[in-house]
Amino acid sequence: MRKNLFVVVSLFVVAALIAGCTPTVIERSSDPQPMERTIAVNGTGSITASPDVAYINIGVHTENANPKDALSSNTSQAQDVVNAIQALGVAEEDIQTSNFSVYPAYEYGPNGETLGTKYIVDNTVYVTVRDLTQLGEMLQAVVSSGANNINGITFDILDKETLAAEARKKAVENARNQAQEIADAAGVELGELMYVNIYYSGTTYPQYEGKGGGGMYSADMSVPVSAGKMVVTAEVNMTYKIK
Repeated sequence: MRKNLFVVVSLFVVAALIAGCTPTVIERSSDPQPMERTIAVNGTGSITASPDVAYINIGVHTENANPKDALSSNTSQAQDVVNAIQALGVAEEDIQTSNFSVYPAYEYGPNGETLGTKYIVDNTVYVTVRDLTQLGEMLQAVVSSGANNINGITFDILDKETLAAEARKKAVENARNQAQEIADAAGVELGELMYVNIYYSGTTYPQYEGKGGGGMYSADMSVPVSAGKMVVTAEVNMTYKIK
């Protein structure tokens, strides 16, 4: 009886080993999905506009061996400068103090010995100019009033978002036209839009106009200033199906 049981178990083991050696069959689709045909394009759009606001740092720098005298002189000049700015119609909220500092400056001899000390006072205001026709006149007025430190002029456009929206529309239209031209040239029919991405939208640096250009504000003033033009640009990439 035990011998017969051993034979049955042995046959079962052999059958299991044979089954384990049977190769696995992988069914493959006889109709693979074809790659989708597409046209991908990049489009650009830009809007050129004149700046309508300017930002200027206007400062007063004074030096004196007596710190009180340096501060007094600076305060008087700085107030005259602010008065001159307001006299041209600049609102109080458009004049903001951006720096005020008092510090000593030491004078040294050839052997490193201290010869004296003077005190320096700097007072700078950040001015928003909304009427660019007054910009040159303002520069002349503040210098005449005591300003002796003017750090650059930055031009900008207040409502850039409206211009950016127009630029984006032009970029999309440009991309669409490119896709249609490619489809026509290739002899295929343009399908639905699959993908669109705005990957850049911003304002570039001003395009400065030459002397006497339309952006020059110089009537009855000795400081000519040219605002030039600014360019708001948008760039998109779009993908269309091919029917």
